[in-house]
Amino acid sequence: MGKLADRPDPALAARLDPLVDAALAEQRIAGAVVLVAKDGALAYARAAGQSDRETGQAMTPDTIFRASSLTKPIVTAAFLSLVEDEVMGLDDPVIRWLPGFQPAFQGQVPTITLRQLLTHTAGLSYGFMQPDDGPYLTLGVSDGMDQPGLGFPEELARITEAGLVFPPGAAWLYSVGLDVLGAAIEAATGKTLPQVVAERVTEKVGMADTGFGVSDRARLATAYADGPPPVRMGQTHTVPFAELSGIKFAPDRLFDPGSFPSGGAGMTCSAPDFISFLEAIRTGGRPIVTQATASSMLTNQTGGHLIVTSGPGWGFGFGGAVMLDPVPSESPLPAGAWMWGGVYGHSWFVDPASQLSFVLMTNTSTEGMSGQLSRDLMAATAVG
Repeated sequence: MGKLADRPDPALAARLDPLVDAALAEQRIAGAVVLVAKDGALAYARAAGQSDRETGQAMTPDTIFRASSLTKPIVTAAFLSLVEDEVMGLDDPVIRWLPGFQPAFQGQVPTITLRQLLTHTAGLSYGFMQPDDGPYLTLGVSDGMDQPGLGFPEELARITEAGLVFPPGAAWLYSVGLDVLGAAIEAATGKTLPQVVAERVTEKVGMADTGFGVSDRARLATAYADGPPPVRMGQTHTVPFAELSGIKFAPDRLFDPGSFPSGGAGMTCSAPDFISFLEAIRTGGRPIVTQATASSMLTNQTGGHLIVTSGPGWGFGFGGAVMLDPVPSESPLPAGAWMWGGVYGHSWFVDPASQLSFVLMTNTSTEGMSGQLSRDLMAATAVG
């Protein structure tokens, strides 16, 4: 796809710069890269703060971040390209590819489809969304960012034993579904998930700094938790989140070759790479998927289910939430916007009607995902 042309928008910079400056001054983040594309060109680009506070290393436009859930739309696009090529089917039962994956609900083993894994309607969950004494946490199910060295067989066995929270298709719940889907992709293709994603997405778009490892460790941002000031994460770190169980991190997980490649949270990427991906989907999907498939990613796929992490008015497409009605949630994003984030400190949205793509990547969890900076920047971007 190539690098986006620069077409700076001074009015946009006048709105966004003070918000970034305030977040740094108030020590809500260590550093950030903010990119906004309008009409296919880069209207705003800023790298600010530090990628490592302790060494004083400055944030740069090509800083590489642990992507957390920015992984999801990338893996989703890779999977949908496999569907287009009839390697896999959206409505395939999971047991077609993973015969041993048979979690139960109230003593029964219902059929789960790949579509349900993709849209978080399979009845699975994330550990951080479950009670401390629930099976996800007591059995040690990984959320894809902790437990270095944990491989696919053991992770799938733990999820199976933990069982389902509700019958497949009955509700929406953010989950490890993309991790299970990644294992199914490996079984269907005979390749590793990193190979499939590279061949079908990152190499085609020219995303040289995106993958399940790290292309240049010297450019990898240090991970921090919310302060102020931001707290450098240790080998393991738990970040409180809402009223839920804390989110568990092991920042060096990506360096352990025994760690399963998490289709929900396991990649690294740079902001320029990610906005190139979003622009590829926004402008019709090429060279990854067809226009029809790209359109389906930005279309609600979950009926009237409440998207509990986003609130009323949101549906869920493929790879991210879709704004159906901004009034109930008082969202600044318009109807039709496609949006998600990542718990290492990232947020993004695409507004097809305004030909707009926005990416915020920080090294501070969770301010960059759902804190004041993320909310303010999205609102200030959406108005223009």
